[in-house]
Amino acid sequence: MADERLIVALDFHRMEDVRHLVETLGDSVAYYKVGMELFYSVGGEVVRWLREQGKHVFLDLKLHDIPNTVAGGLCSLMHLGADILNVHASGGFTMMQTAAQKLHDAADAAGIPCPKLIAITVLTSMGQEDWSQLGQTHTIPDTVVRFAKLTKQAGLDGVVASPQEAAMIRQACGKDFLIVTPGVRPAGVSVDDQSRIATPAAALANGATHLVIGRPIRAAKDPCEAALAILKEMETVK
Repeated sequence: MADERLIVALDFHRMEDVRHLVETLGDSVAYYKVGMELFYSVGGEVVRWLREQGKHVFLDLKLHDIPNTVAGGLCSLMHLGADILNVHASGGFTMMQTAAQKLHDAADAAGIPCPKLIAITVLTSMGQEDWSQLGQTHTIPDTVVRFAKLTKQAGLDGVVASPQEAAMIRQACGKDFLIVTPGVRPAGVSVDDQSRIATPAAALANGATHLVIGRPIRAAKDPCEAALAILKEMETVK
């Protein structure tokens, strides 16, 4: 059985690249992330195809707008069959609460399981200098925890956050709260455009429930070997 804590990011433009990587990884990977780059290129086809292959899907479109617009967008996306959808916590409590309530209502009306809904806290590419240039006076960790608490209060299932903040979120929000962490890099791999990173084992030890990993697998000479090495490291943390 694949470890569903590993979510492989499909950062492609073309379905043929998606099919090649998913077929290459085979049964070793059960969960995939579909982000803006891919979804804006091929649309819902990729989510439907992944579901047909028996894979779980995190549809990472980071909705951020007025409450009813975000809620309506999520209800439209729900029918694609993704397991996780997300919004930006910076949209505020009312936006998140409205989105969660309307999504659950729509799922109940359709007679289907409601996808998990999580919120972006602070992007993992954001460093303290960029953060301060936005006029932010609180530190990134303080803001992330504040957003996580607000997300839970609004009725969402979890957050997306850097692995460096995972332990603080776990302490603040309890054991059943999802913490999905990008910015995960095995030792010796390029950090690319990420600023706040950790290794797979460290991210899990800090409290992460899911690890989103893209380039270290996708760009590897042997993607399957790279994925298996990450999974082996993850086995050390239960």
